[in-house]
Amino acid sequence: MPQFAYIARDNKGEKVTGSEEANSSDEIVGRLQAKGLFVISIKEGGEAAPEDKKETVKFQSKKKLHSGINAGDMVLFCRQFATLLSAGVTVLNCLKIFLKQVSSRKLFTVISAMIKDMEAGLSLHEVMAKHPRVFSDLWVNLVESGEASGNLAVVLSRLAAYLERSEEFKKKIISALIYPAILLLAGLGALLFLTIKIIPTFSEIFKGFNVELPLLTVMLMNTSQFIRSYLLIILGISAVGVFFFRQYIRTKPGRKALENFLFKLPVMGEFFQAMAVERFSSGMSTLVESGVPILYSLEISERSCGNLILSEIIHSIKDEVRDGKPLSQQMDRTGFFEPMVIQMINVGEEIGELPQMFKKINEFYQDYVATFLTRFTAMFEPMMLLFMGGVIGIMVVGMFLPIFKISQMGGAG
Repeated sequence: MPQFAYIARDNKGEKVTGSEEANSSDEIVGRLQAKGLFVISIKEGGEAAPEDKKETVKFQSKKKLHSGINAGDMVLFCRQFATLLSAGVTVLNCLKIFLKQVSSRKLFTVISAMIKDMEAGLSLHEVMAKHPRVFSDLWVNLVESGEASGNLAVVLSRLAAYLERSEEFKKKIISALIYPAILLLAGLGALLFLTIKIIPTFSEIFKGFNVELPLLTVMLMNTSQFIRSYLLIILGISAVGVFFFRQYIRTKPGRKALENFLFKLPVMGEFFQAMAVERFSSGMSTLVESGVPILYSLEISERSCGNLILSEIIHSIKDEVRDGKPLSQQMDRTGFFEPMVIQMINVGEEIGELPQMFKKINEFYQDYVATFLTRFTAMFEPMMLLFMGGVIGIMVVGMFLPIFKISQMGGAG
């Protein structure tokens, strides 16, 4: 009967190592799980099979890999990880299996490093924490919660569902904004073409006639001449302005100033605030449902909400909740959240269903944002067409007024 060496973790997260005889690795997994241990790795004879490692690298080298890590890579990684764990596969073997299927060169490198660290005895959340650019605080803390409770497969399934919802939501937003963006670019391109090509042609024609041009025509011709003469300078200044603006909003004061500006915009301010609350409620529902304590969930949300103003609000809420005050009461105090949100959180606290309430809030705001974008897109098209029609109409009138004047002069002669 072969000997199997194993590395596992108990309910307190302490590492447990040893070796036992068994007919198969599955039998060892069953024994350890019956003892309440969470299996990290199992090796027959206590040594890793070197040929497996070579086979992995050889197999991987045949695949076409993309360089970065996209959202689809992380969703697939999380979903497959949860599925394999549910089937009784050890954490280490899950990583080795996924290594053969990964499509990202960077993720391949990260998982390879994770495997080495886990073989050295580190837990999954510890090796994830060593790669903060790939695994956020949300990942690390949820995995740590799953390892401590022995429900890592369940926690990863919830995390996968959260990632899938977030990605689907982002795709809806991008899809809704593509058409307005194309329409805007096409309109600006048409105006630039008229300014650079059409107006100068008319200007050359008018030079052959000794007539006084209308004020509108002169203004259009001067504008056209200015843009043609200084186009490269205008583009250069615009590029430098965009660069410095992006650098400024990366600073804390700049980012806060931008967020304040966006939140105070008429109509659109409510949209940006809804986006912030949607992300906050989505993360909180996943964290609290996975058994992460409310204070720890607020701390993670503070770092991962993606909005500096909301992050500061969450920080103030967290400090008050730590002193024993109700979450709903502190959210109400900030004035950032709508009364509906406050009431739902209050009900969730009273009946003990806070995760479900956060989930319902998230669903509400996702529907709100999707509906808003649909209406915005429907309104943007006629508004853009009216604007473009007005501007082009002014240009046409400005160019044809001298022609009417010349024709009248010819008729009088």
